[in-house]
Amino acid sequence: MIIEQKLKDIQNRAAEIEAQMNSGTVSGAELTKLSKEYSRLNEVLPVIAEYFQTTQGIADATEMQHDPELKALALEQLAELNKVLPDIEKKLQIALLPRDAADDNSAIMEIRAGVGGEESALFAGDLFNQYKSYALRQGWKIEIIEENATSLRGYKEIVFKIVGVGVYARMKFESGIHRVQRVPETEAGGRIHTSAASVAVMPEAQDIDVVIEDKDIRIDIFRASGAGGQHVNKTDSAIRITHFPSGIVVTCQNERSQLQNKIAAMSVLRSKLYEKQRLEQMNASNASRKSMVGSGDRSEKIRTYNFPEQRVTDHRIKLTLYKLDDILAGGAGLDEMIDALIAADQLEQLANME
Repeated sequence: MIIEQKLKDIQNRAAEIEAQMNSGTVSGAELTKLSKEYSRLNEVLPVIAEYFQTTQGIADATEMQHDPELKALALEQLAELNKVLPDIEKKLQIALLPRDAADDNSAIMEIRAGVGGEESALFAGDLFNQYKSYALRQGWKIEIIEENATSLRGYKEIVFKIVGVGVYARMKFESGIHRVQRVPETEAGGRIHTSAASVAVMPEAQDIDVVIEDKDIRIDIFRASGAGGQHVNKTDSAIRITHFPSGIVVTCQNERSQLQNKIAAMSVLRSKLYEKQRLEQMNASNASRKSMVGSGDRSEKIRTYNFPEQRVTDHRIKLTLYKLDDILAGGAGLDEMIDALIAADQLEQLANME
């Protein structure tokens, strides 16, 4: 069968890569590339092995039926194996779905307060703390790139990087408008207010993903202000980069040196341009359909956090969890929400393939 030959090709390719990596003759850059490919193949190898083991078991049991003494045992094994085969085939289909090329990347996230004044800024702070706690539980690293804090521990805007393998794959469905319904700390009458904050998630781009020409950018240097340490108001260390072709402007003043701020700002600019290219390609190829879990557009309302009812609802997949405190703490509830979004996206891809 064609599918079985493709599965054997994957196994052979994985063995070939493993031999190359162990040969000691591969250069550093090539080794990195091979390691990345092997890591992806290694995710599907156990499912392939399970599939072959099951289909071989069915073939063996079918043959055993011809032996009168083994027929009863063979029929029992056939019934059991034929029952589990559809689930294994579904797992295999999902494992073989085309991967987003950026799934293994780190991610840059932007959270901006929206409608709701100071309450919106406080909610933006809650969202940042949620993602920060979640990242630390995953063993990832957080790097703040730019922040505009308010006096009540909220944020008008905060830009940060989450560094780790596979960060973008887990976080990409967080892009959109997040709404909160609660009694604000500043509300004396006890009335429930609704406010919102926007979240944008971009895969961190590498130099090879986006080429930025010197002639296409202007770099302005200015004196940093706000939080950031004693150096802030004493040195011209803040950086603003303007990219003329796209109109994108990036600022960074959170690092302690002009060079560090420039590196961080260029990383954000490169990631914004990379995401812009990716979205244009996705829109061109998926013009006839809109994804169930969203396009990544920060203007799309995706989730509501209701404090009086202690519930969080993701409107894209109609999932409601009464685990608000746990989700805002970046706990297992947030994992459950993310897992459900990934599963919905995989099922949609399968449906479109069929």
